[in-house]
Amino acid sequence: MPNPSTQPQPNEKLLKVFDTEQENEAIVVQGLLQSAGIESDLKSIDAVQDAFPGVGGTVILVREDDAPEASKIIDAYRKLPPLDDETADISG
Repeated sequence: MPNPSTQPQPNEKLLKVFDTEQENEAIVVQGLLQSAGIESDLKSIDAVQDAFPGVGGTVILVREDDAPEASKIIDAYRKLPPLDDETADISG
């Protein structure tokens, strides 16, 4: 039995669902998608500049069928307070 890939195959139709200047943020979002069972591909814009001109430093691509669910997860993530918010009360 072949080892299942954790990334979409190159011949599948992929859609950009997220882009950011900060690679670490893209990694967090990719982790959220993976937790929801959505396979994604994280690409540096340097590698795909022709496909997405004028977009931030890193993009996340998902299968077309997974794009609506991925968008919901990303919308929920964007509504969260930033993790590095220095005004957050750490003492609880």
